[in-house]
Amino acid sequence: MEATLEAVTRSTFGKNETRRLRRDGRLPAVVYGTAGKKVGKKKDAGGTPVSVDPKPLMRIMHSESGTNTLIGLTIDGGKPTQVLVKEFQLDPIMDRLLHVDFYRVAMDRVIIVSVPVTLKGEAIGVKQEGGLLDFVHREVEVECLPADIPEHLEVDVSELSIGDGVRLRALSEGVKWTPISSLDTLLVHVVAPKAEVEETEEAVEGEVAVEGEAGEPEVIKKGKTEDEAGGGGGGDASS
Repeated sequence: MEATLEAVTRSTFGKNETRRLRRDGRLPAVVYGTAGKKVGKKKDAGGTPVSVDPKPLMRIMHSESGTNTLIGLTIDGGKPTQVLVKEFQLDPIMDRLLHVDFYRVAMDRVIIVSVPVTLKGEAIGVKQEGGLLDFVHREVEVECLPADIPEHLEVDVSELSIGDGVRLRALSEGVKWTPISSLDTLLVHVVAPKAEVEETEEAVEGEVAVEGEAGEPEVIKKGKTEDEAGGGGGGDASS
């Protein structure tokens, strides 16, 4: 998904200025530039301070592609530049943006992004076998050109039985991105019900206890031998 957004440069700074901007319905932001061939999560030391309208930005961030949405950012009415939201601060009580960092991207240079994982269908192991679906990793890192950023990685769990799972490797064929996360990353699997697992663990513990009881005389004998070997002056009166 691509979107557009207008920004205005700001020349005054500080807490009072950011409060004034927010009172006026504007959001303080900084636009950073690309550095090197691959753009990760780090930003350069400089940046262009700007302000934007938070309402359209919130709509972009709440879209299906979220922070991976390519935004054509126009600064002071100039030529649009392609940016991504790299960092943002959110008021946890009011659920409103407080600050955002944009990062310019070159369309011919690969970037590293975090992509959400979504699930499709209802697993056989849950529906018919009474298992539990364990969603292990809800996002993974991939590398690709800006135009090829996937909105999400979809995993169809319909055929998963208890003990089955899907790793990142299964989604990496015939795609325009390269995984940065390990191909062996487990995304989702179906596990046995917790009660069943606990019963199995208890049974194993019981077996260990029985084995311990059966071997107890030998353990005690070994302990006495160690005492005798290491304690010439402090022998037990009963020995």
